Amino acid sequence: MEFNHKPVLLDEVIEYLRVKPDGIYVDGTLGGAGHSCEIAKRLHGEGRLIGIDQDEDAVLAASKRLEAYKDHVTVVRSNYCNMREVLESIGIGKADGILLDLGVSSYQLDVPERGFTYREESAPLDMRMDKRQKQTAEDIVNEYSEADLFRIIRDYGEDRFAKNIAKHIAAARQKKRIRTAGELTEIIRGAIPKKVQVTGGHPAKRTFQSIRIELNQELDVLNNTLDEMIGLLNQGGRLCIITFHSLEDRIVKTHFRKNENPCTCPKDFPICVCGKKPKGKCVTHKPVLPSEEEQKNNSRSKSAKLRVFEKN
Repeated sequence: MEFNHKPVLLDEVIEYLRVKPDGIYVDGTLGGAGHSCEIAKRLHGEGRLIGIDQDEDAVLAASKRLEAYKDHVTVVRSNYCNMREVLESIGIGKADGILLDLGVSSYQLDVPERGFTYREESAPLDMRMDKRQKQTAEDIVNEYSEADLFRIIRDYGEDRFAKNIAKHIAAARQKKRIRTAGELTEIIRGAIPKKVQVTGGHPAKRTFQSIRIELNQELDVLNNTLDEMIGLLNQGGRLCIITFHSLEDRIVKTHFRKNENPCTCPKDFPICVCGKKPKGKCVTHKPVLPSEEEQKNNSRSKSAKLRVFEKN
């Protein structure tokens, strides 16, 4: 199957990045290069695009798709948390724009062998963004303690039945190792009241999401990298981040606000004495959402939110 990810909020991203022909831009979650193609076609002269992705399939597909712009594009297989090192390795210090699209790609969801989907019963419990990683979702399901399963399903899946789901998983794996999406989904169904399953969407969605986030350390990577990415921007450069669930959005919003107003002085102080200076401003005080038309044409865009920060 082709690695074809329909880019979400494409027009909005291009507008907010304000792509300059001779600018330097980083796509930290390259995927199928949907956003990157639009950036690359606007570059001329000294303009550069650096695409980063830890998924080997994405790197191969994106490199092929960006072939027409190869004079302006460098594709690197890595995690965006290594962005500084990646840029330094190719002689770049600062960028004029950085983009993260934190959604799981259509390819990853639609190819059963990748193990991200709960809709294919025979799909393995894999979920690795980077297949060089040894631990898989199957390891988490079968080897995490019941308490740790409860924690991640509660915190990352925000599932009110997290305790019962963890209990059912722990009981089922005593009988035999849980290996497929279908096996895990049936266990989850047994832990959630049937009347809730009728109205609450797919019962396995939140648990699969929580396991994927834990396995790939998605929230930790985002939380630990945002400030550094702002530091990698030139003056007037912009960081554009598309999130797809509330936990990601909360992290982005919090970091952007702290970088806009880092002062830690008590509110009743007449002047700032902590010495912390703003690093920039939030361009989008409310997140940019997909249009009704885009949501209609691309159902996976429905939960997308775009936030933008501009460096001083």
